[in-house]
Amino acid sequence: MLFTVAILLFQLQRERNYKTDQLENTLKNVTEVSHNYIEHYGLMQNQNFHQADTLKYLIPQQNIRITVISKKGLVLYDSFVDDYSSMENHFERPEVQKALYSEEGSNIRHSATTGQDFYYYAHNYGDYFVRTAMVYNVDVENFLKAERFFIFFIIGIFIVIWLVINELTKRLSISITKLKDFAIKAGKNEPIEEDESEFPDHELGEIGAQIVKIYNRLRRAKDDVAMEKDRLFNHMNILNEGISFFKPNKEKMLANSHFIQYVSMISDSSTISAENFFNIPEFDRINAFLDEYLEKDTEFQNSELPQLEYTINKNESYFKVLCIVFADKSFEILITDVTRPEKRRLLKQQLTSNIAHELKTPLASIKGYIETLMGNPNIDKEKQQYFIERAHAQSERLNLLLNDISLLNNIEDAGELFEFKQVNVKHIVSDVIENLESRLASKNIKCRLNIDDEVLVHGNDSLLSSVFQNLIENSINYAGQNVSIEVKNYLEDKKYYYFSYSDTGVGIPEEHLHRIFERFYRIDSGRTREMGGTGLGLSIVKNAVLLHKGKISARNKEEGGIEFLFTLSKK
Repeated sequence: MLFTVAILLFQLQRERNYKTDQLENTLKNVTEVSHNYIEHYGLMQNQNFHQADTLKYLIPQQNIRITVISKKGLVLYDSFVDDYSSMENHFERPEVQKALYSEEGSNIRHSATTGQDFYYYAHNYGDYFVRTAMVYNVDVENFLKAERFFIFFIIGIFIVIWLVINELTKRLSISITKLKDFAIKAGKNEPIEEDESEFPDHELGEIGAQIVKIYNRLRRAKDDVAMEKDRLFNHMNILNEGISFFKPNKEKMLANSHFIQYVSMISDSSTISAENFFNIPEFDRINAFLDEYLEKDTEFQNSELPQLEYTINKNESYFKVLCIVFADKSFEILITDVTRPEKRRLLKQQLTSNIAHELKTPLASIKGYIETLMGNPNIDKEKQQYFIERAHAQSERLNLLLNDISLLNNIEDAGELFEFKQVNVKHIVSDVIENLESRLASKNIKCRLNIDDEVLVHGNDSLLSSVFQNLIENSINYAGQNVSIEVKNYLEDKKYYYFSYSDTGVGIPEEHLHRIFERFYRIDSGRTREMGGTGLGLSIVKNAVLLHKGKISARNKEEGGIEFLFTLSKK
């Protein structure tokens, strides 16, 4: 529509200018004829301008007015006015002013002399102006107007084009509208229904249908990738290992919380960025390994990926570090806390050594007694009985040692095999005291039990019996005579019962207190063996409490004696 209006305006103006030029050419021709007439007859020299009336008959147009004006604006001749000498000065007339500066000028205005409207054209000939004018009547006005046929023609063409474009847009509008709706939904990441992906059967429709198909494939692929990514994240977060993936430029791609935690523990500084890994001295071997392989241009297959693995010992903790470089030069770093298995390995190594050492004494004693009996068949019966009893005592000690070792290993390595149920602690302690009653009486040891009947813990009755039996036997063996023992439940919360076991004996020297739960640790080795101790009693106590989700500690009381504080889980 804008284009059509512009064409109309342009053509109207062009036609108007054309007709104006035609009219001015007519007046210009009359002006030239008048000028030639004046020059030919020397009218400016003789001032006989009445002779110019002849021009009225020479010019075929009857309504053209001829005026001759001096350079100062005086009217020398006017074909429409008889007494032209009395006419006012025409120097200020617009057409004269235009001709004065640009040789010719035109104007449409009302004539004060004749009382008519004229179309004036003036030409500057140096010494005078020749002005011609045509009466501006209806005929002239209509002549200057543009042809209406052209307007109707342009409008007709516009209507035809409008209808054609409208028909074309109707054919394309469905596809464009569907593409628009698709783009809006795609921008909002909304699913596209099947009926929304049906396009008309033409080129644009086919393009739209293909775009929707590609989008749906990409969306499904994106959803699958997002699902796999979530699955990977969830898997990484539930792993006990710290894992992180890096780009070839050592920029982090993925890292779980354990990785950040282990890096912080190894570096002794808090960090929230996986990239800090490469600034920690403990990982210099990783940096050197990566520098070697990341700078190489050689390619390697997935079956022969470069790997580096080593163990870091930090603050009594052990971490296994594994680095794998992939074919695209990205790499993975895996940090595993191997403190428990490593300590267990070292502990078992130590335990094996201690067991071998502990077994030597009773085995050597038994062997010595048996060799004595075998080498002296005539020994008197009283000596024979003595050696047999001593060998039997050593075998009993050996049996106790093996039983304690077996129980301790079962607690540590196969704790899940013990049956757990709701156990009444007071009944357990009462049975232990009853079983040890004769030994307690022999040393005049009093036991006081302050545990409510309602105290129930989730545990194994055999292990709990071992806990209290080992504690009481420790007091019997080392606390001395005429002491008292107290077992009480002094506190509880939603998860735990808190227990205290104490005696009024000699206590334990402070320098040994932090090691009493170690295997085979003895304050006085000779005295302990004399009294039949295996050195594993308190280790069994500690590990049994830990298996019951509790904790245990020991301290000397100010008034004398030792006190063990421990917790047992309710559920």
